Amino acid sequence: MKRTSPRRLFADKAARWVVTAGGLAIIASILGILFFIVHEVAPLVFSASVVTERTHTLPGAQALAVLTDEYRELVAAFDADGHVRVASLATGDLLADAAVVPGPVAPASVSVPPGSTAFVVAMPDGRVAVQRVAFSAAFSAGHRAVSAELPPASVIEVDAAHHPVTRAAAQVSPDGENLVVAAATADDALILIRLTATTNGMTGETVRSTSRGRAILPAGVTSLLLDVAQANVYAGLADGRIGWYRVGPDGTPFDLLLSLPSPSPPSALTLLIGDRSLVVGRDNGAIEVWFPQLRGTDRSLRHVRSFPSLSGSVRALAPSPRGKGFLALDATGQMALMYSTSERVLWSGAAPVPGATAVAYAPKADGALVAGVHGAAALAIAAPHPEVSLRALFGKVWYEGYEQPGYTWQSSSGTEDFEPKLSLTPLLFGTLKGTFYSLLLAVPFGVLSAMYASQFLHPSLRHVVKPVVEIMASLPSVVLGFLAGLWLAPMLERVLPALILMVVLLPPTIVLAGLSWERIVRRFGARVPAGTEVFFFVVVLALAVTGCLGLEPFLERTALGGSFPNWLLQTLGIRYDQHNAIVVGLAMGFAVIPIIFAIAEDAFSNVPRNLVSGSLALGASRWQTVTRVVLPTASPGIFAAVMVGFGRAVGETMIVLMATGNTPIMDLSPFNGFRTLSANIAVEIPEAPAGGTLYRTIFLAALLLFALTFAVNTAAELVRQRLRRKYSSL
Repeated sequence: MKRTSPRRLFADKAARWVVTAGGLAIIASILGILFFIVHEVAPLVFSASVVTERTHTLPGAQALAVLTDEYRELVAAFDADGHVRVASLATGDLLADAAVVPGPVAPASVSVPPGSTAFVVAMPDGRVAVQRVAFSAAFSAGHRAVSAELPPASVIEVDAAHHPVTRAAAQVSPDGENLVVAAATADDALILIRLTATTNGMTGETVRSTSRGRAILPAGVTSLLLDVAQANVYAGLADGRIGWYRVGPDGTPFDLLLSLPSPSPPSALTLLIGDRSLVVGRDNGAIEVWFPQLRGTDRSLRHVRSFPSLSGSVRALAPSPRGKGFLALDATGQMALMYSTSERVLWSGAAPVPGATAVAYAPKADGALVAGVHGAAALAIAAPHPEVSLRALFGKVWYEGYEQPGYTWQSSSGTEDFEPKLSLTPLLFGTLKGTFYSLLLAVPFGVLSAMYASQFLHPSLRHVVKPVVEIMASLPSVVLGFLAGLWLAPMLERVLPALILMVVLLPPTIVLAGLSWERIVRRFGARVPAGTEVFFFVVVLALAVTGCLGLEPFLERTALGGSFPNWLLQTLGIRYDQHNAIVVGLAMGFAVIPIIFAIAEDAFSNVPRNLVSGSLALGASRWQTVTRVVLPTASPGIFAAVMVGFGRAVGETMIVLMATGNTPIMDLSPFNGFRTLSANIAVEIPEAPAGGTLYRTIFLAALLLFALTFAVNTAAELVRQRLRRKYSSL
């Protein structure tokens, strides 16, 4: 016996090692991609941290309200003795001191307007004082110097009868020239005063005007708030209700709207950035978020969400200047960092200073300041992705300005006033919707054509048809998407009734054509050349399609009122979008059919010929042999073909990106568009800041796509192996 040459043995071993190394490299590459995606997604689940940077004793009495600069180096405190003092947190040195009001001040009479660096004080003699704090930073020789100025306070006489002002709110311009004050007096009156200064650009003359409005409050006021736009006044009432006044052009509060009563009165109010979310803290520690809704003349105040209650009465609320988060401080010294959109408590703990009475967010939203009886503490806040939670990503969220909770994807907006909407549910829905409509076309066409080509088609034609279909798989998806978006979508809008007519008429037409061909074969027998049935059916289908297209104008004119999209909207209430699921189904189905056809045709062709011959020898017809012997035996390969086509459709990007409206909506209608996970990644990733929430959420979408295809392929392999074992005995 001749021995195998060493050269061939070496070549076999080398080939085996190369193939093994290549397989391991592919596995390592896939795992590397997975690990990279997980590494980018992992920070989304990291918890927030609040760290005390520095503490120091403050000069003066107890701090009732505080402000800080963007670097958290200075603290401006309104003290119980009526003074505003600015001190350094590093040394405790007093930098500025201004006496705003005489005598002791009640804690509840001092407030800080949202988005402002000013203190507002309600005085017992019927006046309101507004003290601005102007922080500034200068850089010299690489060193930073932060300073603060205290301009003269603005003192406004609210009540000529000198009734005590119990609560006050205000908004003041940075230069202090324009001022709006809302005040509640002891006799349950709401007074609104507007001071306006207008400078003539030609002469430089400044004209000052004052307007005053008054309204009656339905109950005693526990807290008062004026929005940044100076168009709405919110009042917490002693009976637990929330009052909402609109402000007229003349400065008069009007059109009072009241919420439902509550057993606990509001103790603190604030507005989140954008003035669309009202945060309410109550005496029993409850924290709620309300949406003031305004639709023309219709208004409503809706309780949207509730947070876990604090252990004591909510003493202070500080909104974040760069998001929908806020800090809460209660009477027991407990603090909590919360985020409205995701409804998350990011952090909670005890205040770093004993007897904490005031809290303020830093202008950069990266820290805060807490003050109490014995000093103040600067906090560093790290909450990189507060808007992310399972509810925000996959559940219904009630967003600002919306009528009800919903699944919404809107990654960016013009300003930070609007909350990002990062629900992945509409993207998952769009992915499955596009896959369903594409497989609805590709599976029957791909499997049945593979069955016909391998079992019925003449070999001379099969040698032509199979390569042509396989070449179709090489068409670039960007070309298919381009044609679908610019050519197919407009054309389909014109002939859609004809397409629906084809779906109804072509199946019975094909059945009748088959019966006719059978009669022809029986009559003429061997005189009918093998394979000519293909041309017969092509002619029948061409005539049927031409007939449907010819009937389309008549059908649309007589039954559809001249326009199918208009009829669809007026009759069924369904809006027709030119770039819809049907367009994607046709285009992506065209891309998936060659893949399903190639794999399924191989599965049919690999059925042992002895099984086919034995079935035919026992008297079974060709159709009975194919359906009862060949099809079950080839079912593992057919199932694998369908699953490969499913994976191709799920991961398709360019076709769905160019052929749909790319709108992330959840609608089962085939006449509307959608957005898929893969298309969303392609659209959003170029504009996503590296390391930001949107950036990591896009990677989460990629991880979901990875997991979806992995799960489907794993399930497909398990089913395929089971089918193989089941039919291996045939």
